Amino acid sequence: MYVVTLDQRPGAPGDPVPSLLRLLADLDAVVPFQRARPDALQGIVAEPHAAVAAALAGLRGGAWSVGIGVGAVRLETATDGQGRPGLRADGPGTVHARRAAEAARSGGRVPVGVAADDGPAAAHAQAVLRLLGRIVVSRTAAEWRVLDLLVPGARGQQKVVAAELGITPQAVSKAVARSLWQEEWDVRPAAARLLELCEQAGGDEDAADGDRAGAGAQSSERRTSATPSS
Repeated sequence: MYVVTLDQRPGAPGDPVPSLLRLLADLDAVVPFQRARPDALQGIVAEPHAAVAAALAGLRGGAWSVGIGVGAVRLETATDGQGRPGLRADGPGTVHARRAAEAARSGGRVPVGVAADDGPAAAHAQAVLRLLGRIVVSRTAAEWRVLDLLVPGARGQQKVVAAELGITPQAVSKAVARSLWQEEWDVRPAAARLLELCEQAGGDEDAADGDRAGAGAQSSERRTSATPSS
């Protein structure tokens, strides 16, 4: 699981929560993104590409820092102080989410943090996400007007976008090139794969712990069965 925490950065104008929730609404989430605090959002996704998409959506505009905690998450139903039903999450993924959010808040111009059981794997994923984030935070409002109308992998769409915006196809092409839009989408799968490796490393350790626990139980059973009865 990937627990994604988005913290509003100091000095962000107005309330950026509604616009970010709109960007995150289409993601396939185990726990939908919602306010965790007045100035923070959190959601849980099962797929690494969704975690990458959430991170890049949060970095857009520079109003948020983004932490991704990778690891197992246990969910159970609970009610808040006002009797409203909801979900309570705990487990390694939530612990790492707190660490990742703290790292993101001190992440400088590209505030992204990743934390997992496998520290080196998390560092690799974080490094690539920060490079991708640098692309995203450098874009202008004019470039976003073009990019928001593009669909990755679709052919012949630049003329359609140009007509909709009332600009030339050459202007659209230049905006795409300047913004490194194609390069971003080429690198997204690599970032997702690195996040996936963080989760697999944690899963292997959990499995090994389970094997050791099982071996210990079998050994205990053998000792018990060998004990003479009185």
